[in-house]
Amino acid sequence: MPSLKFAALAFLAATASALPAVPGNKWIKRQAQNGTATPPTGGTTGKLTDPDILQFALTLEHLEEAFYRQGFAKFPDSDFAALGLKENQIKDLKGIGQTEQEHVTFLQSAIAQAGVQPVQPCEYDFKFTDAAGMATQGALLENIGVSAYLGAAKLIKDPDILTAAGSILTIESRHQSSLRVLLGQTAVPQAFDAPLGPKAVFSLAAPFIKSCPEGSNLALSAFPELTMSPESNAREMTVGSMLKVAAGAGAAGAKSCAFTSGGVLPGGTMFTPFSETEGCQIPQGVAGVTYLSLASSSPLDGVLTDGITVAGPMILGL
Repeated sequence: MPSLKFAALAFLAATASALPAVPGNKWIKRQAQNGTATPPTGGTTGKLTDPDILQFALTLEHLEEAFYRQGFAKFPDSDFAALGLKENQIKDLKGIGQTEQEHVTFLQSAIAQAGVQPVQPCEYDFKFTDAAGMATQGALLENIGVSAYLGAAKLIKDPDILTAAGSILTIESRHQSSLRVLLGQTAVPQAFDAPLGPKAVFSLAAPFIKSCPEGSNLALSAFPELTMSPESNAREMTVGSMLKVAAGAGAAGAKSCAFTSGGVLPGGTMFTPFSETEGCQIPQGVAGVTYLSLASSSPLDGVLTDGITVAGPMILGL
């Protein structure tokens, strides 16, 4: 699978109206009644409450719903059939977008019933060029969604909300595998998935966000963008090979390449030395969908924090 840079989650949501009751919202309702449920604020994950995390999840689902809706409006079924997809496979592909809409409704209801105002949608440019590119971007988008839910899991305090988020996470994972199969890729490229923090997720989203209404996003700023240098061939990337990246001014202070990949223990990230002229070596132990960032140090515990992240992440397929 080629290495691809894909920006995916925007911080958005829709205004909730009268929606059906859903389970798992009693914690957020208690928080609203106690005056402690607040809309997303603050740029540090340590300050995020469970209601904030539900808002974060809703932003993801709205972005995904918009992605599929706009893509299917732009490309007719014949474009997907030209990729070799059968009628039932095209139907399954469209079904992914329909489930994203159901996720939106679920989360809107949970937040609205608590008396908390969901944030508003942003306007995006997904940069669609053809049906094949849309499907490929969709697979990466779903993978980032899985990583976002995993990263939020450790921040959720209430077990009911954790269960609700987990019920969406499993579907996002099925979406990702389904898309990979439709694209002729390995369905399950690694044994584990990698979590991402909110700021890393926002950094992947930022290039696709055109504008947002006031109050529609978390108070986060993106890390400097990281891209692959032209002299690096994505199709030739393997473990042990050298990889050159470009981050412009964002590379200042970078000493390590940080490869965050499912199954990398104990901290989830492996670090190799970084040189602006030589790049860095892809380490043993990373596989499948991997997130590459530049870091200012190489902690022995394998934990990549916002404080040492210099640029990125970008997505690699290994």
